[in-house]
Amino acid sequence: MKIDLCNIDIKDLAIIVSSEFEKNNISAVLVGDACVSIYSCNEYLSMDLNYITYTTIEELKPVMSSLGFFKKSSRHFEHQECRFFIEFPPPPIAIGYEFPINRFHRIKSLKMLTPTDSVKDRLTAYYNWNDQQSLDQALMIVRKQEVNLKEVKEWSEGEQSLEKFNRFKSLLTKTNKKI
Repeated sequence: MKIDLCNIDIKDLAIIVSSEFEKNNISAVLVGDACVSIYSCNEYLSMDLNYITYTTIEELKPVMSSLGFFKKSSRHFEHQECRFFIEFPPPPIAIGYEFPINRFHRIKSLKMLTPTDSVKDRLTAYYNWNDQQSLDQALMIVRKQEVNLKEVKEWSEGEQSLEKFNRFKSLLTKTNKKI
């Protein structure tokens, strides 16, 4: 089966890459913007897939090259026909002060942050750096997915960010989501 990497959807690419990892006994979790793309049904489109794994880059190289992706920098792989690139940020998976993250959502072979954890991941950037785009991404996820907003509020208390959570909550109220 020939894969059209020029026109592939980010979710389909993530499933293909994850399937190849699974075949090679590599445990990896999709995090970051690509989760936002998948959970927002591409309302936000990331151009990169970030996987967290304890597998070394040297061990990943042959698996990535089997998919046609080649190392471009220390943790970054590209394919000449694919608009998306793949990165491997260092482990562990953490969201703000919450560590370790052990719950994941699965789509076929793809293991990724849950919608609730993806919202918390985006809110981390908003809470710490006032990143408005990350706040918008958190709202996109909540509008399209079932998210445990009580958990997000409790987590926000632990992050000492209730004031910013209340802004998030007020924006949600405008979209008819209840907390």
